[in-house]
Amino acid sequence: MAPYAQSSAASRRLVRPERWLGIEFRHLAALEAIAHEGSFNRAARRLGYTQSAISQQIAALERSIGQRLINRPGGSSPVGLTPAGELLLHHADAIAARLAAAAADLSALERGDLGLIRIGTVQTLCGGLVPSTLRALSQRRPELAVELTELVDDRELLLALEQAELDLVITHLPLPTGPYEATPLYSDDYVLVVRRQEVESVEEDARSAQGLAGLRLIALNSPRAYEPLIVHFESLGTPVTFAYQAGSIRTLEGLVLAGLGVAIVPRAATDLLSADAMVVEPPCLEHPIHVIAAVRHAERVDDERTSEVIQLMLASAGGNSSRR
Repeated sequence: MAPYAQSSAASRRLVRPERWLGIEFRHLAALEAIAHEGSFNRAARRLGYTQSAISQQIAALERSIGQRLINRPGGSSPVGLTPAGELLLHHADAIAARLAAAAADLSALERGDLGLIRIGTVQTLCGGLVPSTLRALSQRRPELAVELTELVDDRELLLALEQAELDLVITHLPLPTGPYEATPLYSDDYVLVVRRQEVESVEEDARSAQGLAGLRLIALNSPRAYEPLIVHFESLGTPVTFAYQAGSIRTLEGLVLAGLGVAIVPRAATDLLSADAMVVEPPCLEHPIHVIAAVRHAERVDDERTSEVIQLMLASAGGNSSRR
């Protein structure tokens, strides 16, 4: 099966509003810059144009659209988008994502770079799911190279996926708005990580949500990974706060072993802990779960490499009895 599906020109046609044929991507970039900068002058500096060039681009865009896109109050007041401008900018974001996807697909085709897959993953998944998947992939497709990017926080990973710099991201649901297509892999819960000598006292203190919220808590600096937990505890009227937020699982474990607090982590993160740290599973942490998913760019041409990796991840997740 070819990695990219072939389509004939006769089978499709571009929808072309005749009046809009003069629109160029630089016009949309000018609109986006003005929306963020609130000024023609600052937008020009941001894009490397003169102010008059930005004004001409917006004027050309408004002529093509047939509607006013920018509010120009005059004086020192910031400029902003009209409702029509906001609506067009929303579509421009989708257009930019689609163009980035097209550029990535064409670049891979030109380089013959179909023997490489670029995967981004949150660091907490690098102890179990990702290694087992890559082992299975190396056995099935030994010619396929893998470029792996690991981060604690997935926001940069999702941005790289949106810009077609990654082919696949393994992270948490729900996702922010973007050109994403997610395949749920498994549900994960949360556990506590404590020093060995504190297991009994923590088990006693964390019998209830109120008791757990009263502990000195440590978390990973990965806000989206903790959203379900935070929302759950707020719904119980016992919001949790974190004394420390660590930039890696190793730093988090070091803080715990130094006696600076008790860590809350997704269960998947415990695969990366040493034998010096102990895991405690209080009943109040049974409910807040989060879903781990394989996320691809929804606008990119499908290919068998990414699909095969997702299928291997589904098999690996299903065969791991430690997951819920």
